Amino acid sequence: MTEHSAQLSAHSEDGRSFTVRDATGTPFIAGTLLLVANAEGRQLALVEERETNTRGEPEALRGRLLGAIDDAVFDPRGGHAFTAADVRAADAATIDLVHSAMGATLEIGVNLSPPSRPARLLAHRFNRHTFWCGQSGSGKTYALGVVLEQLIAHTALPVVVFDPNSDFVRLGELNPDADGPTAELLAQRDIRVLRPNTPGAAPLRARLTAMTMEAKAAVLRLDPVADREEFNAAVHLRELLSSVDTAELLPRLLGSDDPAQRALGLRVENMGLLGWEVWARRDREATAVIDERADATVLDLGGFSTPDQHLVVALSVLDELWARREERRPVLLVIDEAHNLCSPMLTSPLAVAVRERIVQIAAEGRKFGLWLLLSTQRPSKVAPGIISQCDNLALMKMTSPVDLEGLATYFGYAPAALIARSPWFRQGEALFAGGFVPAPTLLAMNARLTPEGGSDVSVPLR
Repeated sequence: MTEHSAQLSAHSEDGRSFTVRDATGTPFIAGTLLLVANAEGRQLALVEERETNTRGEPEALRGRLLGAIDDAVFDPRGGHAFTAADVRAADAATIDLVHSAMGATLEIGVNLSPPSRPARLLAHRFNRHTFWCGQSGSGKTYALGVVLEQLIAHTALPVVVFDPNSDFVRLGELNPDADGPTAELLAQRDIRVLRPNTPGAAPLRARLTAMTMEAKAAVLRLDPVADREEFNAAVHLRELLSSVDTAELLPRLLGSDDPAQRALGLRVENMGLLGWEVWARRDREATAVIDERADATVLDLGGFSTPDQHLVVALSVLDELWARREERRPVLLVIDEAHNLCSPMLTSPLAVAVRERIVQIAAEGRKFGLWLLLSTQRPSKVAPGIISQCDNLALMKMTSPVDLEGLATYFGYAPAALIARSPWFRQGEALFAGGFVPAPTLLAMNARLTPEGGSDVSVPLR
């Protein structure tokens, strides 16, 4: 601590925010945790903005008060207004106290702001939706793996991963050098991986007969008005579609005396629908596996021979969870590369049905224990109605001014000055803000304990 910083004086009119008006020479930047103290007690504060003069020298610090510290107790609901208080940097013991008091137990990295301390998340605050973003090369997927390892090892919250690029298919394996308590706990967890066409792996399947009428119509690309005769035939075939195996379906339709049923059969045949490997037939469908609530279930969506099949799996899983929402069985739905499932640009009936279900879960699922973690390269690739429901933010390197401006608008709890640092993040560095972190935090992620399934391919060198 410099001599000048020890003489800084803070002011607060509301007991929520603070200002240091004369900050010339102070080393404190946005993201720094401070202790402000006067005769009435001590409070923890976060610098959110550092105003500078024309010479670039800091003239004022502004930020929020995070809670009161009384002896060895931190109260995030405590605090008071004051006309003057001494300011100094929070020390390591204070940060550890705050983490302990708030239940921040998931160690995911190291703070970038001094003093260097482990960065920890609050496991119980994953009962809010989370938005995770970072451009290609930022380390987004690798870092997400670090957080999932901690959640799976240290909580009883079942995790379902929608994995389009096979990045998490080795989540049940440990790196040869992995050790420590988290590695030991991960080795004991029930982690299941369902894959479309991988020999020896549990198959990733959906059951057409178990899907809702709306979902079947989306699969068949049937519109109730434009395709009213075929759609009506499908409605009246509800009993047939819920009782026959997919192999029996086409002959029954093509052999029908009803022209609408025959037209429906031709549609099925022309689409090659019954040749899709996604149908369960004698295999177990993904919904049945997920219903057993393993510690983690990874759905490898990327290995199907045609693009619509991953949407069939996603829709069947999301519909089933939504239909049984009143059971209130908590589950974290991790959707990696979320633009594949909930982009506003997707227009096919299946894609629209999946996106609308995710929008519904984002808006209403929280109280039923259906919690989302959405990861994507750009926020503009995800439907705005989903992002606006997220109370947690993880931001890695992003250089697009438009996207950063959008994030600052959506996530007002994340200081704009910290979001603005994102273009200069190195690989593996991130800003975490929202309810799942004690305070907005800049950090460098820890190393993973499990292999990343889809790491980048290197350029061949001579």
